[in-house]
Amino acid sequence: MDLLESKQQRAAVVILVLGLLLVIALWPYSTGIIGAPVLFIIFNPLYRGLHRRLPAGLASAIVIILGLLLVLGPGISFVTLLATEAEQMASGVLRNPTLSRLSELRIGPYNVGAQFEQFGARAANWIGGSALGLIGSAARLSIQLTIAFFGLYYLLNSHNDLWRGVRPFIPFSRENSDRLRQRFKDVTISTLIGTVATAIVQGALVGLAFYVTGLSNALFWGVVTVIASILPLIGSGLVWIPGAVALALSGRWPHAIGMAVWGLAIVGSVDNIIRPWASRRYASVHPFITIIGAFAGIRYFGLLGLIIGPLAISYFFELIRMYREEYLQEDATGEVVVTQQPRRQLEKQGVEVPGTS
Repeated sequence: MDLLESKQQRAAVVILVLGLLLVIALWPYSTGIIGAPVLFIIFNPLYRGLHRRLPAGLASAIVIILGLLLVLGPGISFVTLLATEAEQMASGVLRNPTLSRLSELRIGPYNVGAQFEQFGARAANWIGGSALGLIGSAARLSIQLTIAFFGLYYLLNSHNDLWRGVRPFIPFSRENSDRLRQRFKDVTISTLIGTVATAIVQGALVGLAFYVTGLSNALFWGVVTVIASILPLIGSGLVWIPGAVALALSGRWPHAIGMAVWGLAIVGSVDNIIRPWASRRYASVHPFITIIGAFAGIRYFGLLGLIIGPLAISYFFELIRMYREEYLQEDATGEVVVTQQPRRQLEKQGVEVPGTS
């Protein structure tokens, strides 16, 4: 049979091409599109509680307003504080007496200190510019948030109708299709709980260490650690390692060593306890999948990749299991045979399926 001979084949090709073009066009907004179901998982319990007492539209509006306040309020406050404080803090480090002595360092005919001082000045300017650059990225973020919250509004009001429309296109049984839906919820909840709990605990521990060692702005750096700890394994080190270095440059070696030991032994262990516990407790996801998926997801989807990455890997293994359950059989010799109809459908038709007894 020649390719594209039948109308069905031509229609399939047209749909495939248009689908690919649609994916390419919408890819820049994928974070907002995927963010909508994530926000739905987070806020749906609140919506159901409000919907028992209020009309659906009003309950959805209240959830959207609360969601915007919870997402935008802390974010705007943190970015503003970071933009105003970062350059001042960097300049304060450069005015450290130890660094002043280093600026006079010479090695033979080379004025190493002058080069070090110039590098420090450029670093301070870069930090200040990067902090202000965060404000510039707010426009791109606002587009993604707008898409996500519009999607959230429609999901809150018609998620059951949407699922009934999508489910017939999933090439698995109703039971396995519903299992995929539940899997999305479980992985999202486990990732959120693990990430938020880890970030709060690590932020509190690092802020306490800054306060005890006498470093300035302990509360601010604790909040910075909460944000940085979203990154698994390495996040909190982005704060406490520079803190230990600052203590060492000030000649406070006992405090610097204490900060390093505290960061490695106490702060670092939090990530290795809470995230794996949440993954096993709420989604039965192996911690290795959580870590690898998070790093892979961040590369393509930013912070939302912390959820999308583990979810994609979890879905991959779940789809393999479902495909084997519904479309693979073992014949009398033990070889795997691919069937054209799902196993459950064959069983309902009274056809004996090898390997099921």
